[in-house]
Formats: sequence, structure tokens, C-alpha cells
Amino acid sequence: MEQMRRFRGFTLLLTFLIYTCYHMSRKPISIVKSRLHQNCSELIKPINDTHSLNDTSWCSWSPFDKDDYKELLGAVDNAFLVAYAIGMFISGIFGERLPLRYYLSAGMLLSGLFTSLFGLGYFWNIHVLWYFVLIQICNGLVQTTGWPSVVACVGNWFGKGKRGFIMGIWNSHTSVGNILGSLIAGIWVNQEWGLSFIVPGVITAIMGIITFLFLIEYPEDVDCAPPQHHEGSDKDQDNPEDPENSPYTNRESSQETMTSCSKEPCAEPVAISFLGALKIPGVIEFSFCLLFAKLVSYTFLYWLPLYIFNVAHFGAKEAGDLSTLFDVGGIIGGIMAGLISDYTNGRATTCCIMLILAAPMMFLYNYIGQNGIVSSIVMLIICGMLVNGPYALITTAVSADLGTHKSLKGNAKALSTVSAIIDGTGSIGAALGPLLAGLISPTGWNNVFYMLISADILACLLLCRLVYKEILAWKSSLSKGRGYKEI
Repeated sequence: MEQMRRFRGFTLLLTFLIYTCYHMSRKPISIVKSRLHQNCSELIKPINDTHSLNDTSWCSWSPFDKDDYKELLGAVDNAFLVAYAIGMFISGIFGERLPLRYYLSAGMLLSGLFTSLFGLGYFWNIHVLWYFVLIQICNGLVQTTGWPSVVACVGNWFGKGKRGFIMGIWNSHTSVGNILGSLIAGIWVNQEWGLSFIVPGVITAIMGIITFLFLIEYPEDVDCAPPQHHEGSDKDQDNPEDPENSPYTNRESSQETMTSCSKEPCAEPVAISFLGALKIPGVIEFSFCLLFAKLVSYTFLYWLPLYIFNVAHFGAKEAGDLSTLFDVGGIIGGIMAGLISDYTNGRATTCCIMLILAAPMMFLYNYIGQNGIVSSIVMLIICGMLVNGPYALITTAVSADLGTHKSLKGNAKALSTVSAIIDGTGSIGAALGPLLAGLISPTGWNNVFYMLISADILACLLLCRLVYKEILAWKSSLSKGRGYKEI
């Protein structure tokens, strides 16, 4: 048992660091945006300047020095996000059929390479849009190796138990990666901004080598027992229509998962098909909910530093540093969402309540959040909690719950595909959000926030059916005298 705990802790730590690196390498573009296009009239041109009189690249970076720079920056963001969304649906299928260690290692090495190539555009003096767009497309594709693989790996080691709380803490890698990416990029943003990409890229590549050397995919690989993914008794399975047996909370038992490791060979589980994964109850609802939740989260991820830069009139580095508070709130929100959903056994209800609260908080942040540094800090943390909490819960605990659903009869091979479907659908929203922000922001930042609030409300509405089922389950549980808590 002690050995199992050590391996579980090591797996959590390693996968945490892996995905921290993935997000760290995505963040620099949002910090460098304010450097790629500046108000040159407010700056003093260097005396020993080697540029021609008509060349504005000493201040801004061509081709982002034109009036349509927001659309061009949006195109660079969208190149990454569209490629990521498309690649994610394919990545989960590969993730089930290839060794996770090799798959993740190759993905991290390539991700580090393409992130560094973006930064090398500065040192190679590249000023053509297609170069940056092409690099972002390639990076978006290779980064899809990350999420389905790490969720599958963690799901292989942890059963239902307190999965929401554990994964809520573990999922803080997203925010930690964003914070590190912001801070590292901020060091060089006002100098040689290419290093803002090269340094995170090199760190990511090094982490890929560590992953290849040390990642353990399955408990069976080190003679440990696989986890129990379901709880309850066989009697609970006799009536699948009972509202207590909510189809996406995995409260039923599966005797197939209660086996211990054996030296004897056993049949290899068959990987689930794409359509088979879609038929798992709850997958479609949570996938489309994540589409709108991730639209909001990624719009903040890519545009918040520029919004602070333009509206609050901070410098590029200060705006980047202040934007990290949104991710600090995301860490708190992810842990809270996991803990509450474990206690209530209500994943959908937890998400729905946080989404309902997020809408008015975003409205308030836009109108009073820039009135002072204190109000800005407080509002950023609260918005980060409420926006990223549901996003974190769906991509972690919910994905793992659905990937080990009772209908799969203990076949954990579906984890990668289910995670890829949910996160892939969410990534469509992640691509739409920054694109819409780039198109809408010239009409005023107020309209961007109205778009975000509308998306937040739609995400909430998509969970109504699942929330209703959870309420029926709670009523049934109360009538039997078992209370709300059933973990």
C-alpha cells in the first residue's frame, strides 16, 4: 500500500509538471502582444537607429505595426487554437493506441521546438505573417498530445474516491503554467522578446526528456493493483433508471475493476470508438458546456494583458504580471469546485452555480475593476475562481468519471478518447473566443464582455438536464436517509 501511495504521488507530480510546461509555452504570446504593437509616438527613437525613416519596426514589430494589428494578432491566436481543436479529436484516438510515455515525450519535444521557433523569428528578423501563423498551426497540433495523455495517466492510477478534490488541486497546473509563462515572458518582453518564447520552449523540451525516462503509465507496470473506479453494490446496477444512479457520477460498482495485479497475462481491453464514447451519458452535454466555458477562459488567457494595458494604462510587464491574478483565482476555483462536487456528488450543479455567479462578476470587473489597484486585484481573483472553476472540473474529474463509466465494464481505455472529445469540443470555443475578441474589441471592450457573459449563460443552460437529474438523485438519497454526502 505504501508503494502504491508513493507511485501515485510521483505520477501526480510528474503529470502536473508536464502540463504546467504545456501551458507555460502557450502564455508568452499574450504577454508579447503589447510589445508587437506599441504607440511609437510616445517613445523616443534611438539616436543610432539603423532603420529607415519610414520603418516603424524599431518600436512595433512588422507586420503587426499596422492599424489592423488586432485582427492580425487574432489570426495568430486562432491559427494555434483551430489547429488545437481539430487535432484534439484525433489525438485521443492515438493516445489510446500508442504508449503514453512515447506519445507525451514526442509531443513535448516538438512543442518546445515550435515555441522556440516563434521566438527565433525575432533574432532572424522575420516580418512576414505566414511564418508566425505556420508555427502556431504546428504548435497547436503537437500540443494536443498533452491533455488526453495526462488525464488518461492520472485516471489509470486514481479511482472515483475523492477524484474531484485531488484533480482540482492537480489541475492547478493550468494556472501555474500560465503564471510561469507570464512571469518568464515578462522578463524579456521589453528587450529581446524572442527569449520570451525560447526559454519556455527549452524548458518544455527538457521536460519531454524527463517524461520519457520516468513516466509510469499503469499501476500494473510496477506490480500494483489497479484502482476501483466505481462504488456501491451490485444491487444498484439492477435499476439503471433509478434517478439515484446518475449516469455520469459513476456511483455504481464494477466488479471488473476490483481485481488485483497478477503475473498471469490477461486480455487487453479494446479501445473505444469515437461514436461509442459519444454514447456515454453526459459526454455531449459536458462537451458543449465546456465549449462556452473555455471560450470565456481562453479569451481572458489571450486578451487580458492587452485589455489591462489599454484600459488601465499599465506597462507591458506590469499588465502581464497583474493578469496572473486571474490564474491565481483559477487555482482556488478549481480546488473549490472539486471539493464541493465530491461532497455533494453533484458535478453539474457545482459547475452551473459557479457559471451563474461568474456572469455578474465579469460585468462588474469591466465597469469597476479598473478603478484602482485593489479593486482590480480582488475582481481578477474572483473572476478567475468562477470562470476557471467549472472549466477545471469538467476537464479533469468529469472527464475521468465519464471515461470510466459503468457501461465500459472497467475498460479504462476510453479515458483518452473521452478526454479528447470533451476537451476538443471545448477547444472549438477556445478558438472562437480570442477570434471574436479580436473582431469585437475595435468596437469597444464593453462589447467583448457582453459576448463573454452571453457565452457563460449558454454554458450554464446546457447543464440544466444534468442538474435536474442530480437534484432527483439527492431527493432519492434523502428519502433513504443517506444524506447528500456519498463519495
